[in-house]
Amino acid sequence: MDAKEQKELSSIISSLPYSYKVTGFSKEIKEGYGSYEGKKVSVAGRVTAIRKSGKLVFIDILDSKGKIQIYFDYAEIGENEFEAAKKLNAGDMIGVEGVVFKTKPGEISVKAGKYTLLAKAIRTLPDKWHGIQDVETRYRKRHLDLIMNEGVREVFIKRSRTISLIRRFLDEKGFIEFETPTIQPLYGGADAEPFRTHVSTLKEEHYLRISDELYLKKLIIGGFDKVYEICKDFRNEDLDTTHSPEFTMIEWYQAYADYNDMMKLTEELLNYTAKELLGTHEITYQGKTVSLKAPFKRLQFVESIKEKTGKDILELDDDELFKLAERHGIRFEKGKRNRAHAYNKLLEVLVQPELKQPTFIIDFPRDTSPLTRPKRGNPLLVERFELYIDTVELANSYSELQNPIIQRENFDSEAKKAKAGDKDAEPPDMDFVEAMEHGMPPTGGLGLGIDRLVMLLTDRNSIKEVILFPMEKRER
Repeated sequence: MDAKEQKELSSIISSLPYSYKVTGFSKEIKEGYGSYEGKKVSVAGRVTAIRKSGKLVFIDILDSKGKIQIYFDYAEIGENEFEAAKKLNAGDMIGVEGVVFKTKPGEISVKAGKYTLLAKAIRTLPDKWHGIQDVETRYRKRHLDLIMNEGVREVFIKRSRTISLIRRFLDEKGFIEFETPTIQPLYGGADAEPFRTHVSTLKEEHYLRISDELYLKKLIIGGFDKVYEICKDFRNEDLDTTHSPEFTMIEWYQAYADYNDMMKLTEELLNYTAKELLGTHEITYQGKTVSLKAPFKRLQFVESIKEKTGKDILELDDDELFKLAERHGIRFEKGKRNRAHAYNKLLEVLVQPELKQPTFIIDFPRDTSPLTRPKRGNPLLVERFELYIDTVELANSYSELQNPIIQRENFDSEAKKAKAGDKDAEPPDMDFVEAMEHGMPPTGGLGLGIDRLVMLLTDRNSIKEVILFPMEKRER
């Protein structure tokens, strides 16, 4: 494009209207044709296909609800409008005023009486038959992916509805949504490596949150009975089909409840969300039927590993436990040669691959969970569960530790792990311990991965398929 052409094009784009009144959408017109037939409407959308036939031009436009055909008739709109319509390109956006009717082949269309150019595409859209084949290009140029692939748009509509349904479910049960800090002076609430940042005004290092757990528990201490937050968390870790360094979580906490109450609430939430979104609690995921009908299966953490190894892992000394893990192909990174890591990796390697239907893994070894109350009747365990569906962890829950003395001791143990080189060890948060010292009621809490839930409900096998703009390595 030379300078003159560029100037002319810039002039055309600058002269486009600032607004356009839309009175009808493709889906509504098609589904409600009986009430729209013969009525005048104003529609708008992106040109996706153009077919010319003598004195007729057929143009498909894509709006936020779907596609509809625009019927340009030379006899109706005159030579100037007709010739201009013939020069439209795929990617241009137009507004059309016209009458709803059916063509002879039965295609519901809008017969154009007048049209307005709303946006001029300078770049050509990908070929409509092949779309965008490269997966990384789809993620980097999601705007094109949304234009070319109707199924992709549907995924993100369902994602939005899923979050709305979760909010409705909890709101109706008396929970209150709050907002807690994204930038925190100390990270906590999970075992994860954080992203670091510098606050220039304070001249201090801060962190992007890995969890909002400790702040929400302070709200419980402050007198709220039922609290939740849907937010972005950030963990400087894996980037694979089920992990993203930036992801969306919901955490909720309920005073006077325990992990049994959380299990019941989780079952209710998933059943409710699936039925409202998809019309059924039996869904298809990657070719398999998954039932979200309660009750979900329960498996004891220690017993599930004993069934695979013949060993009670709590009775093994450190050397025996580490050797057992190594016999099953588990390797310990620097700072990770500890009992908690061995326990978790044995579960991941031996048990997790078989958890197809919704399953609660319950009663974790004490070493794995510094924020959790001991198991009633067995102080070597804690009242914690993780929910797995099709081998993927979806949720994590505790009967929350309310004893500040034990909490301080657990933080000391975490500090020792950090000193040994464990980058995921949780730093001692003495401000939280101080809050606990004012008295924390019995509390049940849960964190659930929104992205993974949306993967399940939309039958997608990669977390990047349900995050609009997933993290990708920059193009060089």
